[in-house]
Amino acid sequence: MNGRLHFYDYHPAVADIRDEVLAGLARDPKQVAPKYFYDQRGSELFDAITELPEYYPTRTEVDILESNGAQIAEFLGNDCMLVELGSGSSRKIRVLLDALQPAAYVPLDISRSHLLDAATLLARDYPQLEVHAACTDYSSDFELPDLPEHLPRAAFFPGSSIGNFEPEEAAALLKRVGRHLGEGGKLLIGVDLKKDTARLNAAYNDARQLTAAFNLNLLERINRELEADFRLDHFEHLAFFNEQMGRIEMHLRSTRDQQVNVAGQPIRFAAGESMHTESSYKYSVEEFQALAAGSGFEIEQVWTDDDQLFSVHCLRYSGRLNGETLPLRVTA
Repeated sequence: MNGRLHFYDYHPAVADIRDEVLAGLARDPKQVAPKYFYDQRGSELFDAITELPEYYPTRTEVDILESNGAQIAEFLGNDCMLVELGSGSSRKIRVLLDALQPAAYVPLDISRSHLLDAATLLARDYPQLEVHAACTDYSSDFELPDLPEHLPRAAFFPGSSIGNFEPEEAAALLKRVGRHLGEGGKLLIGVDLKKDTARLNAAYNDARQLTAAFNLNLLERINRELEADFRLDHFEHLAFFNEQMGRIEMHLRSTRDQQVNVAGQPIRFAAGESMHTESSYKYSVEEFQALAAGSGFEIEQVWTDDDQLFSVHCLRYSGRLNGETLPLRVTA
């Protein structure tokens, strides 16, 4: 292993996962958080989804990053500690690393094995780069590796993952990120834009049914890690754009009346009942910038593609909200 690669395991304990999954299944309607999609198999399936012709966000965001790399590098600044939330296979960060010379790169991801594999490849391909990979759940309070305080901090949050959070949760996450960055810290974030409903529905109902396999893999993971007995052939993938809420919704719908046991707890499903597994909110540029401004960030720049499918925003954390200064820097 490259001597410049350091790995920190803050992954949630199995008991925490069990309690959260059971709490979600006790709700009406039932739900499971989308962060649990990303075991090794789920991460591999998502990487395959990003290559599909129907799935525009990844290639569009990469095009924006490549076309504006020099400006983005100037915005983020060299010699910073660059944190990436939800690093996945690290495809997009390579575009930034080719334009930047950060002092340290800190990828955060909940999928331990996928993160370690990607970080190992990055450390090999960028031998001068200090890579501090942290397996963590950034959807709640999270830790960062203990790195020098003097380093300016910047963060990269690609893929429109901010859309997976309810708006109030998204605002809370942005505030947590801002406190980690400190006053003057920079955030580069990808945000999917509102668009034609048919295009949105096609992106989440691909012809190869990889998104369906990705959704159903959630049940495989629960079976394996929580001693559950979901029958995958008794559930079907359902994804659609909810116009009233402004979001894509993904569900797993029961095809029959059935009982499933999860961690020793019986869970009843009626025929046609669905379990909500993901929301993906779509924003206008103005809507997202209002959300960011209400979370302590100042807007410095935004780029979109020619077809207005996707946006990348450059934000600066001021720590000021409605005339008040928010607390700076989270401590572990």
